[in-house]
Amino acid sequence: MTIEERVERITALLAKHDIAGLKEAFNHMEPVDIAEILSEFPDEKRIVLFRILPKDEAADTFSEMEPEEQQKFLDNFTDQEVKDVLAEMYTDDAVDMLEEMPANVVRRVLSKVRPEDRKDINALLKYPEDSAGAVMTTEYVRLRPNMTVMEAIRWIRANGEDSEDLYTCYVTDTAQKLLGVVTVREMLLCKRNAEISDIMTKDVISVHTTEDRENAAKLFDRYDFTTMPVLDAENRLVGIITVDDAIDVMTEEATEDFQKMAGTTPEEAPYLKTPVIRMVGHRIIWLIVLMMADMVSGGILGKFEDTLTAIPVLITFIPMLTDTGGNAGAQSSTLVIRSLALHEISVKDALKVIWKELRVALICGLILGALNYIRILIQYPGHELIGLTVAIAMLCTVVMAKVIGGVLPLIATKLHLDPAMMASPLITTIVDSCSLLIFLSISRALLHIPG
Repeated sequence: MTIEERVERITALLAKHDIAGLKEAFNHMEPVDIAEILSEFPDEKRIVLFRILPKDEAADTFSEMEPEEQQKFLDNFTDQEVKDVLAEMYTDDAVDMLEEMPANVVRRVLSKVRPEDRKDINALLKYPEDSAGAVMTTEYVRLRPNMTVMEAIRWIRANGEDSEDLYTCYVTDTAQKLLGVVTVREMLLCKRNAEISDIMTKDVISVHTTEDRENAAKLFDRYDFTTMPVLDAENRLVGIITVDDAIDVMTEEATEDFQKMAGTTPEEAPYLKTPVIRMVGHRIIWLIVLMMADMVSGGILGKFEDTLTAIPVLITFIPMLTDTGGNAGAQSSTLVIRSLALHEISVKDALKVIWKELRVALICGLILGALNYIRILIQYPGHELIGLTVAIAMLCTVVMAKVIGGVLPLIATKLHLDPAMMASPLITTIVDSCSLLIFLSISRALLHIPG
């Protein structure tokens, strides 16, 4: 059943005031689908439907909502409802929500949560937004090394209900220093009287609270983790990052890179919910910078005005050359940026990148140049020299564009800038000017046009 069909069904049940039917309808849905369905209803009906959900399912659904939706609910919740929802939410989900809320809403929410939860939430809110500490949860399974397997399983059964992940358990000493990890699978397959210290893995890959969250997410991808321990400055275990949060980080970072590659400032809000003025503010700076850079192309055209006047047909080849150069540069920059993001290459591989792009460019340039030479001979019989001029200009343009497209992201990385900034808009603008200069200089030389 599609979301639209479910909305229609719930609308019909709501019109009949069929509470039992509504409970049954929601009973077989995932929280993320319920959150999407609730967003289709007006505020007053949305609250009614939300209050039908069981407490644990309501908290999971609330976690899946957009910040704007969450704030609307909080504004309409009673104090008891705020307390109930926060009590069922995982700490990291509560922190993610509060980071997007106005100060008055944060104060109200924190005043309603349990003291121990408030302490954990405040601790996580202090970490920088882009740090591993900001995306970790403090709800995980801790075991002692001298426990037997049976004692550990009993402890998990008694205390693991609120843990976000039960599969991977972390072994610590009395000072909360991380000693190792053990999985539930390993415990189930061991003898019941075996000690945890004998079956745990001692070499544990971890991150620190202040480490960049993107680096932590990359470790999940590299090692196929489901959870990762987070240590403080004194190497004490203070939390874990779960794979769902790592995926969220990867998605946000990828979105941010795409926005930068499109020449706009990253925006976290959904497209349709972003105010027009904010969009203008995020886009106009880059547009002004690129427009100013494009003025260089105008200056080059002015300098070679006599060349274009002498042989006007040359003007018809300019769009093809500049667009091909821009496309060639964008291809190289996109692949290099991706390779940098995946740690396939680094700045020290600059010469290897240049050599590879140079070989690719020479082959592509020769093919494109030959095709244009043949095309011009057919379209303009007797103008072999013009065809040769365009063919050579095409070869030089493609070589120049691919080398620039491959090198600029590496330069950005060396300068500790985001290489995504060196993507399509900037590459295209630079290559356009260089393409014009190459084409018109070759035209003046080969066609013997006086300067």
